[in-house]
Amino acid sequence: MFRSLRVHNYRLFAAGGIVSNLGTWMQRTAQDWLVLDLTHGSAAALGTTTALQFLPQLMFGLFGGVLADRYPKRPVLIIAQSLMAMLAVTMGVLTVTGSAEVWHVYAMAFALGVISCVEVPTRQAFVVEMVGREDLPNAIALNASIFNLARVVGPALAGVLMYAIGTGPIFLLNALTFGGVISSLLLMRTSELTPAELVPKAKGQLREGLRYVIERSELLLPILVIAFMAMFTQSFSMSIALMAREVFGQGASSFGVASSAFAVGALGGALLAARRVRPTRRLLIAGAIGFGLFQVVVGLAPFYPVYLLLLAPTGIALITVNTAANSLVQMSTSPEMRGRVMGIYVLVFTGGAPIGAPLIGWISDLGGPRVGVMIGGLLTLVGTGLAILLTRMIGARRTRVALATA
Repeated sequence: MFRSLRVHNYRLFAAGGIVSNLGTWMQRTAQDWLVLDLTHGSAAALGTTTALQFLPQLMFGLFGGVLADRYPKRPVLIIAQSLMAMLAVTMGVLTVTGSAEVWHVYAMAFALGVISCVEVPTRQAFVVEMVGREDLPNAIALNASIFNLARVVGPALAGVLMYAIGTGPIFLLNALTFGGVISSLLLMRTSELTPAELVPKAKGQLREGLRYVIERSELLLPILVIAFMAMFTQSFSMSIALMAREVFGQGASSFGVASSAFAVGALGGALLAARRVRPTRRLLIAGAIGFGLFQVVVGLAPFYPVYLLLLAPTGIALITVNTAANSLVQMSTSPEMRGRVMGIYVLVFTGGAPIGAPLIGWISDLGGPRVGVMIGGLLTLVGTGLAILLTRMIGARRTRVALATA
């Protein structure tokens, strides 16, 4: 389960990731609660914040993947993490001094999204340079475990701290946690890394990456599944705050508990994924269908304790899809294309939020949070079916063209 940790550089990376992800989830919880406070509980404003954080992926995400193939990954990650720390400090100072307005949160969310366009595909493609191809699925699953361990502890801790000291100091604490991942990158043994050959600047690199994905069903299916699912993944995380506050009448600390309950399931799913040698397409599809069904069931939860219990298997289903898709994509990609392919993957993984989050936020304002959650689940199921259908249609068309030209 933990075999990737035998690699020195990955141990450093994982340790820094635990600290940094903890701060990130504390900040995300504080950010959501700050928006609700500043807008008096507006679901649409919360959806707008989520959308702005992921909108840059739609605008610049593919170019971030090109840059990940073009430049050394470790220096790029150090610069990106430093910029994110500066944003956290700025938002923290504004909040602590009582100067924060909702447009400040919008601006910070958008700026984080711009940096993430380069940071996320670079970080995803950097994993194989630390652990090698054989241990890549295990490292991806352990990264998900670290992410979700922080997702368990971070929101709960943020809920307690918000009650005790307010939201502003949470942003400042997050700025400090970026030091963990920056230090881990600086302390790595560069001689033990196996960097991919850098791709020189040339015309058509973006089109080349898109064509590479479309021509390979082993890449196209997981990317399409993630594309349709991701529209409603972020809106479900957003809906946890709405359900806790508006449906069950809970405060900030209980909202943190709800987020942690969801993350407990995700952590369990990630640890199970770490035991697998290699995920399959069947596992990917089963996880996507399970996530859609559990969203519907969560929306019907009659009481808060039942709601908390149902969040755990929902988290298991979600992380099963994420780790399976990520592993299938990276294992099926050649090294010189990995940055661009991961740029496409990250684009569809995060780029759907500007569409899905405001839509579900608007539906939740009209029909209530329960209706928003259930419709998100139904649309997840429809999207999974469309992903399978489109992959088969494109594959059949490619076969017909090949036969016609043979």
